[in-house]
Amino acid sequence: MTALAQPLIDRAQSNPHDTNSLMDLAVVLQLTGSPEVALSVQAQALEQQRLYHLPCNSDQPAMRLLALMAPGELMANTPLEFLVMNTDISLDMLYLLPGEPLPDSVPDHDLLFVAVAESDTNRLLLQQINTALQHWQRPVINRAEQIAQLSRNGVCALLKDVPGIDIPLSVRTGRETLEQIDRGARSITSILPDGNFPIIVRPIGSHAGRGLSKLEHPNAVAEYLRGMPEREFYAARFVDYRSADGLYRKYRIILIDGQPFAVHMAISEHWMIHYLNAGMSESASKREEEARFMRDFDVGFARRHAAVLQNITERVGLDYFGIDCAETSDGRLLIFEIDSALVVHAMDPVDLFPYKRPQMQKIFAAFRDMLDRRLNP
Repeated sequence: MTALAQPLIDRAQSNPHDTNSLMDLAVVLQLTGSPEVALSVQAQALEQQRLYHLPCNSDQPAMRLLALMAPGELMANTPLEFLVMNTDISLDMLYLLPGEPLPDSVPDHDLLFVAVAESDTNRLLLQQINTALQHWQRPVINRAEQIAQLSRNGVCALLKDVPGIDIPLSVRTGRETLEQIDRGARSITSILPDGNFPIIVRPIGSHAGRGLSKLEHPNAVAEYLRGMPEREFYAARFVDYRSADGLYRKYRIILIDGQPFAVHMAISEHWMIHYLNAGMSESASKREEEARFMRDFDVGFARRHAAVLQNITERVGLDYFGIDCAETSDGRLLIFEIDSALVVHAMDPVDLFPYKRPQMQKIFAAFRDMLDRRLNP
C-alpha cells in the first residue's frame, strides 16, 4: 500500500482536480495508518466532485448499481467495491452530505443500494435518505430506516429476547458517569444491570478495537479515561468466550438474503481479536482450522445456529449485513457487532490462504444472485 501512495500523491500534486486520484489516495492513506490526512484528502475531492464511477469488466454493463455513500472512514459505508470488482456490474458511488437534499438528478440505474452505515455522524443522513426513497422508482437494497437500528445499543434492544444468543447489554454512557464509578459515587450495576466488573469500554463510533479496553475493577476507570479525550462511551459486561483449549475464536458471518456465509475465523490468545492481529499468517495450524471451518460451515456452524441466524435476519430486516460473533461455552451465539459495512474481500495471499478465494467467490456470486432477484423478482 505504501508503494501505491507516492504515485497517487504525484498525480494529485500535478493535477489537483484529478479527483479520482484524490479518492484513491484517501483510501491508501487510511489503510497505511494516516486517517486524519486521509479524510482531509477525501474532503478535498468531494468539494470538487460527489459522483465516482467504477466501470465493469465489459463494454456494456449487465447491471447498473447506484450506491448512496457518506463521507468518512472505510467503515462509513458498505464496501461495495470489493463485491462487484471484476464483474459485469457498473457501480456509481454518489456521496451525500448531512443536511443537503439528494440532488435533483442522479445517474440512471437499475438498482439503488443504501451503502451509508449506521453512526452518530450518519444518523441525519440516513433519515434524509429514508424520506427521499419512500417512493423510489427503482428497487432499493438495504433500507435506511433498518440500517439506523444497528447502533450497539440498538442491536441489543432489537435482539435482547432472541433464544440461543448472548448479547451483553451495551449502554451508552457519559464520561462524568464513568468518573463517578471510579470515585465510588455510583456502582457499575447502576448502568449495567446485567453485569459487574470486568467490563469492556469503547468510545462511541469506534471500530476495529480503537479505544476498546477491558477494565477489571473500578480503579481501572481513571487510568482508561486519562488516555481517552472522548465524552461518550459504550460499556458492557465482559464475556469470557475462551474455548476449552484456552484460545479465543471470533467469526465474521455475512448474510445475503438471509443465507449465511463464512467470511473469516480469527484465533487468538487474547480476547480482543481482529483478523490482522490474530497471527493467522504466522500459524499454519490456525489456517488449517479456519479452512475446516469454511469447508464445514454449512453443515457445522450454520446448521448449529440456523434458527438464531434466521431470527436475527428477520429482526434486522436488511438484504445484506454482517455479524461479528463467537460461541460461548454453553453453545450460544455471542454477538459482538451487527453492521452493514463489515469488510468482505479477496485480497489475502493465495499461497498462504488457498481456501479463501473459493469461499469469497461464493459470497460474491450470492451477492450477484441477490441483485438479480431484486431486479427480476
